[in-house]
Amino acid sequence: MPENEVKITVRLNGSLRVEGPIKLVDANGNEWDLTGKPAISLCRCGHSANKPFCDGTHKTIGFQAAELAPVAVPTIAADAPKP
Repeated sequence: MPENEVKITVRLNGSLRVEGPIKLVDANGNEWDLTGKPAISLCRCGHSANKPFCDGTHKTIGFQAAELAPVAVPTIAADAPKP
């Protein structure tokens, strides 16, 4: 992953894992100190005691949200020979 790229991974039934140069601010514009943290996990279930960060509570409450990126389906050109 390039040094200046941010990668967000949607974990199966879990958190959002954010890697890269991260700046996280609250609704008032105050910034969290993420010094020395190359990655963070953000809560998706809404039950973390450490919001906005994940504390693993999703595992104990049975949180399910298995979003997956859509798979691109190749298109067949209109002028392609038919089998």
